[in-house]
Amino acid sequence: MIHQFKQNGVNVVLDVYSGAVHTVDDVVYDVVSEIDRVGWEVAKKDSFACLSSLDNTYSRQDIQEAMDDVTELVEEGMLFSSDPYVDMAPAIGNKETVVKALCLHVAHDCNLKCRYCFAEEGEYHGKRALMSAEVGRQALEFLVANSGKRRNLEVDFFGGEPLMNWDVVRELVAYGRELEQSHHKKFRFTLTTNGILLNDEIMDYLNANMDNVVLSIDGRQEVHDRMRPTPNGKGSYDLILDKFKRMAELRGQTRYYVRGTFTRENLDFAKDVLHLADEGFQQISIEPVVAGDKETYALREEDLPKLEEQYELLAREMLAREARGDGFTFFHFMMDLSQGPCIVKRLSGCGSGCEYLAVHPSGDLYPCHQFVGQEEFRMGSVLEGVTRRDLLDRFKGVNVYSKPGCQDCWAKFYCSGGCAANAWQFAHDLHGNYELSCHLERKRLECALMMQCYRA
Repeated sequence: MIHQFKQNGVNVVLDVYSGAVHTVDDVVYDVVSEIDRVGWEVAKKDSFACLSSLDNTYSRQDIQEAMDDVTELVEEGMLFSSDPYVDMAPAIGNKETVVKALCLHVAHDCNLKCRYCFAEEGEYHGKRALMSAEVGRQALEFLVANSGKRRNLEVDFFGGEPLMNWDVVRELVAYGRELEQSHHKKFRFTLTTNGILLNDEIMDYLNANMDNVVLSIDGRQEVHDRMRPTPNGKGSYDLILDKFKRMAELRGQTRYYVRGTFTRENLDFAKDVLHLADEGFQQISIEPVVAGDKETYALREEDLPKLEEQYELLAREMLAREARGDGFTFFHFMMDLSQGPCIVKRLSGCGSGCEYLAVHPSGDLYPCHQFVGQEEFRMGSVLEGVTRRDLLDRFKGVNVYSKPGCQDCWAKFYCSGGCAANAWQFAHDLHGNYELSCHLERKRLECALMMQCYRA
């Protein structure tokens, strides 16, 4: 399987199964396209017959030289390669897994009233609640007990707004450090915050104790204030911007992200990314909203051309800024072509429901933060452990080969089949796909590949 596209004056050919990326001239690009149409086995037997449609565009010598280049790449396993992973999927689903990460919902409460919040202002289909220190300690003990021989463990403090339960966050970090010593583990703590409660003392603590901090801001003030108001209806942009700037500087412009959401009300979201860059942030993520069709701000299929244009515009501008020496990182354009994730990660994704679990303030376990509060997905608790082995097995069995919609998709080893929660919400099937998200993911990957080719 191959994927070809042209963007920003670059002709790109991706060999899906080897992962090889080729920047080629027009003749090679068109020759590869014709070979892909008829099949390599047919083309190599009588190349000129199958490439005759190109005779009016290129000379026979140019076509032959391009064919020679393609043949060399095929023989090296870098073009039209076969699938080496298809037999691995069942083994991945059957292997014993260990828990490596928890999302601790320390606060099912929030001090903002974001219009697009999937967590219902932090309530998650239930009532407002704060996690007790006792439940939090039990969660960390559960993680240690179920992590097997894995040494490095991850814990994300999440909400709602986790700073509304700040004393418990600090107590759990301290307890985690005790467990590190007694069990030979290493915790990587992260925290996601809307910034309202940040102050100098909290920022200094986060800088010293959190491996990563996610700072929620949507971009331009008018966009942010429209979607992320306070309970009294006023905007929150002015309450957080300077705090976030200081947080980014305290961390040396690393180990953080300013993370926003774009909706149908700001389809020109590239302006929001660039606004954050102009404000001095160097680690930026702006995500498409996930919402049902009934919501006026939900993205629709007819928005895709505009969104594709925005991603391409952003990619070009990022390259221009890099050339001037004032570049920044955009999360969805990050790509490591030399190594990247291991094959298990490529096939099965984030590990939700098996390697990664979310903890309700009560201690109940769910496959991830987006399933929290959905009783049919309650997997057990931090005290009793995982009691729904059927759910565990269902999530373990989800991979790119179990999803019909992924079989012919060139991007499957980059997105790993997409988000399980989104698949359930929009297809009501863990093995389904959220097609709009798939479309945007493919466009982001094309932009990232183009940028890598420019940098090479």
